[in-house]
Amino acid sequence: MEKQAAVEKQEYRDAMARLGSAVNIITTDGPGGRAGFTASAVCSVTDTPPTLLVCLNRSASVHSAFTQNQVLCVNTLADCHESLSNLFGGKTPMEQRFDAAEWARLATGSPILTDALVSFDCKVTQITRVGTHDILICEAVALRRNDDSHGLVYFDRRYHPLMRQIA
Repeated sequence: MEKQAAVEKQEYRDAMARLGSAVNIITTDGPGGRAGFTASAVCSVTDTPPTLLVCLNRSASVHSAFTQNQVLCVNTLADCHESLSNLFGGKTPMEQRFDAAEWARLATGSPILTDALVSFDCKVTQITRVGTHDILICEAVALRRNDDSHGLVYFDRRYHPLMRQIA
């Protein structure tokens, strides 16, 4: 049997750039501190119970806050949030990140972006290690929707607005 060559890291990254996805700011607050980061590696797992997964690099500066707090909010960004996404995706100090927007709180105490397209307030129920990342399995305990905004997706290493179709 012939052994298949492994996919090269850069080839994989270039291919993943062609996988369009929603842009999210993931936030937490609690004993581990207030923290947030930009992520596109988020998806639904099941609706019973309502569960999402969030991928978090273990070398990220925010990793310990999320694993200590065991709560988070997935704030799916609207098309007006491109600069906020860049702020939370960079090396900007945490306080400046949060000062750049308006926040509220729901059940877990994690910061909810008030004008997000949708916010899923979650408790972390399981963490699985895969390669360089942790997969956080998160049960939604509350949510808030904003039906008046358009979406923001990341595709081909660029942001693109996603327009809602009004029926």
